[in-house]
Amino acid sequence: MSAIGTLTTHHVGLNVTDLDRSLAFYGDVLGFETLGKGAEGESRYAFLGQDGRLVLTLWEQAGEAYAPARAGLHHLAFEAASLDHVRAAETALTARGATFAYEGVVAHREGAASGGIFFHDPDGTRLEISVPKGAEGADAPHDTAPTCGFF
Repeated sequence: MSAIGTLTTHHVGLNVTDLDRSLAFYGDVLGFETLGKGAEGESRYAFLGQDGRLVLTLWEQAGEAYAPARAGLHHLAFEAASLDHVRAAETALTARGATFAYEGVVAHREGAASGGIFFHDPDGTRLEISVPKGAEGADAPHDTAPTCGFF
């Protein structure tokens, strides 16, 4: 074990171009609650969570949309409790006009039990909602696909 011990993810901070639009997406569509809001200089921010636990911070300080070719975040993945929850998220996202990388639930690799949906937030940030089991029978986007990140 490392001298610093075991680390776990506490929360993820995302730069956004429009805080109100992103709050509606992450709150109304994905179900995160706003735990707090504020401003620092010209940047506005919000803390989002579930059951009082901080999960995301949104910072309105980006001047342009997400760019996959830049160093930094590749995608942000959330784990759902069941495949039914993934499908409910897909329905809510479709109603909101979200863009998807693939149609429907896809397996993480051919024959895998894990899988999910891959989509974009209003700024183009790549997101995933998946389950560790329950996606048996779903097709994979590629025969030799990685276990995540089909973008």
